[in-house]
Amino acid sequence: MRSARKILFGIGGLLVLWIGWGAYVDRTTERVPSETLDRFDGVEIRRYPRTIVAETTAGDSRTAFGRLFRYISGANARREELSMTAPVAVRGTAIPMTAPVRTGSDGGDVMMAFYLPQTYTSETAPTPTDADVRLVVEPPRTVAVRRFSWYATDERVRRERERLSEELTRRGLETDGEPALLQYNDPWTPPFMRTNEIEVPVADVPDDRHSDHSLTVTRE
Repeated sequence: MRSARKILFGIGGLLVLWIGWGAYVDRTTERVPSETLDRFDGVEIRRYPRTIVAETTAGDSRTAFGRLFRYISGANARREELSMTAPVAVRGTAIPMTAPVRTGSDGGDVMMAFYLPQTYTSETAPTPTDADVRLVVEPPRTVAVRRFSWYATDERVRRERERLSEELTRRGLETDGEPALLQYNDPWTPPFMRTNEIEVPVADVPDDRHSDHSLTVTRE
């Protein structure tokens, strides 16, 4: 009986530590700032400001992530360590990585980007030492998002994408790009505390479509 009690107390203690870790990471991770423009039926219309990302293209997600992680860990001209920023943004298949990552495909290759903290500009962001990593300035953008919890399995992602698409169609909102999976937590956060979102650009803001363009930062 005493041994069973010790086991139960031990399990309870580990659960408390697990939940505490998830809460700590959620509170201390910097997030890309945004403005909520509207909410309806589980969908949020959100406006993001101009952002700086470190971006690379590789044959697979692991290689791309490794390049970018080395960049924020000091593989740059100033040997400076950069903090990670939430959310993780995934385009295409989900990858079990932490913020900030955005992944897509380009002719079969993987395109991945880390959002840099807002303290950096195109002039102050440290230059990558890896020629395959580039700094890109992204213009302000308007997106529609739908939030869900637990692990972002392929089936959940597919289902939430369909629901988001149905709501936007019903409201007559036109999309202007491919959907992405946003993940806000590290791999060790309890599943019931995880925050995920499906995001898709919406084409109802003229300056998004005609005035702004992503710019690659080049330095001699």
